[in-house]
Amino acid sequence: MARPREFDESAAVEKAMHAFWETGYEATSTQDLCEATGLGRSSVYNTFTSKRALFGRSLTHYTSTQLGKRQAILDGPGTAAERLAAVLDSAIEDDLEQHRRGCLVVNTLAELGVPDDEVGAALRHDTARNLTMFTECVREGVLDGSLRDGLDPAEVAEFLLSTTSGLRVMARRGTSRESMHAVADIALSAIVAR
Repeated sequence: MARPREFDESAAVEKAMHAFWETGYEATSTQDLCEATGLGRSSVYNTFTSKRALFGRSLTHYTSTQLGKRQAILDGPGTAAERLAAVLDSAIEDDLEQHRRGCLVVNTLAELGVPDDEVGAALRHDTARNLTMFTECVREGVLDGSLRDGLDPAEVAEFLLSTTSGLRVMARRGTSRESMHAVADIALSAIVAR
């Protein structure tokens, strides 16, 4: 009879996520993961099967959390333009609060590209959900008059996702809060109704 697990698997995934987020996939060793999670090497492998599988679970956990936060902002009060401004502000402030670690998705894309495994599936899902959320908000903004008439919602969604990703990279390289907000303001000025 197998012994029951004596640890919280979701808490271990959360801790592993922070370890990967801090140093990236390649630079995070199995020993680093053992130290971060408080688990022994055998527990890590028996539960998650491999470092790569644990990374996939960590990335999926991260994207789920971040997509939920973004969706809450985009579903919130205000015009579409105000909600999009809040998303950009949130991207900036979240990065500054997270000690300029950037975005785990953006960091992973830069490090690994989009591999054909669970990691790539999590990255593709995150991109698709972000584009869908942004597209819907832009469509609402054209209808409510807060965004310029004639915008292509799908193209603007790509622009907004690229902008938020760029802001996350700016945070990693130490750009000032003021400069990051200036970039967000310039991006918004391209789509907001005058």
